[in-house]
Amino acid sequence: MGIATDIILLVVFSFFAGLLMQRLGQPLILGYILAGLMLGPHTGLLTLTRIHDIELLAEIGVALLLFALGLEVSLRDLKPVRKIALIGTPVQMILTIAMGYGIGHLMGWNWNQSIWFGALISLSSTMVILKTLMSRGLIGTLSSKVMIGMLIIQDLAVVPLMVILPQLNDPAGGSSVLGYAVLKAALFIAAMVVLGTRLLPWFMALIAKLGSRELFLVAITAIGLGIGYVTYLVGLSFAFGAFVAGIVLNESDYGHQALSDIIPLRDLFGLLFFASIGMLLNPSFLIANLGTVVLLVVVISFGKGLIFWALARIFRYGNIVPLSVGLGLFQVGEFSFVLARVGISTGSITSEFYTIILTATIITMVLTPIVAGQTSRIYSLRRRWFPHEPLQTMNLPESGLNNHVVIAGNGRVGSRIAKILRRLGLQFVVIELDQRKVEKAQVEGISVVYGDAANQTVLEAAGIEHASLLVVTLPGIVESRNIMVTAKRMNSGLEIVARTSDAEFLPVFKELEVTEVVLPEFEASLEMTRLILVHLDIPPIRIQEQTETLRQELFAPLYSSIVRDENLARLRAAEQLFTLQWVEIGPDSFLVGRSIGESRVGTVTRATIVGAIRNGELIMGLRPSFVFDPGDLIAIVGSKSSRRNFQNLAEIRIS
Repeated sequence: MGIATDIILLVVFSFFAGLLMQRLGQPLILGYILAGLMLGPHTGLLTLTRIHDIELLAEIGVALLLFALGLEVSLRDLKPVRKIALIGTPVQMILTIAMGYGIGHLMGWNWNQSIWFGALISLSSTMVILKTLMSRGLIGTLSSKVMIGMLIIQDLAVVPLMVILPQLNDPAGGSSVLGYAVLKAALFIAAMVVLGTRLLPWFMALIAKLGSRELFLVAITAIGLGIGYVTYLVGLSFAFGAFVAGIVLNESDYGHQALSDIIPLRDLFGLLFFASIGMLLNPSFLIANLGTVVLLVVVISFGKGLIFWALARIFRYGNIVPLSVGLGLFQVGEFSFVLARVGISTGSITSEFYTIILTATIITMVLTPIVAGQTSRIYSLRRRWFPHEPLQTMNLPESGLNNHVVIAGNGRVGSRIAKILRRLGLQFVVIELDQRKVEKAQVEGISVVYGDAANQTVLEAAGIEHASLLVVTLPGIVESRNIMVTAKRMNSGLEIVARTSDAEFLPVFKELEVTEVVLPEFEASLEMTRLILVHLDIPPIRIQEQTETLRQELFAPLYSSIVRDENLARLRAAEQLFTLQWVEIGPDSFLVGRSIGESRVGTVTRATIVGAIRNGELIMGLRPSFVFDPGDLIAIVGSKSSRRNFQNLAEIRIS
């Protein structure tokens, strides 16, 4: 079967290796690299026959990932990081090339090869960083925006590097070639702007009108890969073209749908890319040159990480951002492979040099998810040792916070809670790590603290010592537990309302003395059950008995007092015992001009009137002498049939 057999083996091995990494709590990409290593030509195990074909398919994976990145990253979203991206990235690359030249000089390489080394290590991996950020749920944070902004400029810089570096063999004739490459890139971008604003919206609207989901997927894939191929034909990067296509398509009305459709295809071809990286790793060469490779990995990682950290600080980014950027972008990127192949083909670098760089690059890629995953822990330690750095806070009251509510997380749940508390005039503060949500809260005038709610310093900034209630809206048990443990240590009398995704975690919340726990899916199932039983004309008291029995069975282990739980059940059931409905009294209604007592609505309909709205004013405790007027909104409770009877009575018109 040839290539088909190789792909089958690769996918199957990647699945089991990815499953292993998932169980170990590591990113899936490490499993894909492990699968490629096992099936590669250097291990002596089951070896694929069409490795070169797999590498060609992997290039599609790179293109699809950058196409999806373009679809996901709006240029408007990158506006806050444009300075560090446009100015800081060229500075970073120059500093890294200088560092690489110095390392090459110490290693005994000639000046040309040393410059190539610096250029190769100046690039970071868009593929690895993007997958790492996605797996950790950090897309959208300020740190991710800084990293993605700098990666975009690095990817754009690959084109001039591919032109400039080979000219080092003949510096005199290189200027005209470089000018021609810059001209081609400028013309391509200008053409894409025209295409994206004129032709693509019309084309996507035409495809969408056809109503075929399958054809829509084929269309967006053809756009991404087709435009990438056009850029390849004109001498530019295939992946660069796909990325620009994604950015252009993102500005249309179909960007979000295109992204959701392309993700499965992107992930499958991305698997091939990471597996192809594993195939390139030669364990025998690594063992024979272990000292050199380890030295290069350490020096590259530490040097690049320090450069990125320093630049983030220089551009006035604080808190966790410099650390995240330094620990995230220290690796060498996939475009270094492409650049190194150019060096081999032009005779600029030797095969042994290429293999050493290749091995060091792969190791830094493998280390990235592990190192980046330690960012929060290292930041927490640094906050303990150096607690002087101010936190980013917005809209906090000048009088301070006291007896307030602290909301951990400003997502869909947290933002709705904040909206209600704000309407009621209650004092609260939100803690959020996603920069987009922080900016949204800032615009809305909500008191917000940027940071990890599990961090003691962040909780101090939110005034947790003086708070009366902590609301944890995050669904993950690990992060929720860390937040609650830290908060309880700082305020032992703090009441906590928390959210969880699984009833199995209730014993953990009981151990933490959590006041209330909400299971969103369980509550949704009870509400759906109640609505179904109401529709089936089951008496409200029986509905209440059934739903509250389920609630008590689930939550009884959480509370030490069953009596308290039963009282809570009665309170929660009070609204559900009666279904309230509003009925408008029309101008020709039979009830107009008649009082409640005169019309005998209670006796006739079996519904109970509990209130009315007249001229925008709520009236409660209606007496039998209350006379119905046109336009009154009458609130009634009762069974489905009794409410229907009242509705029919109100709709009877005077002939």
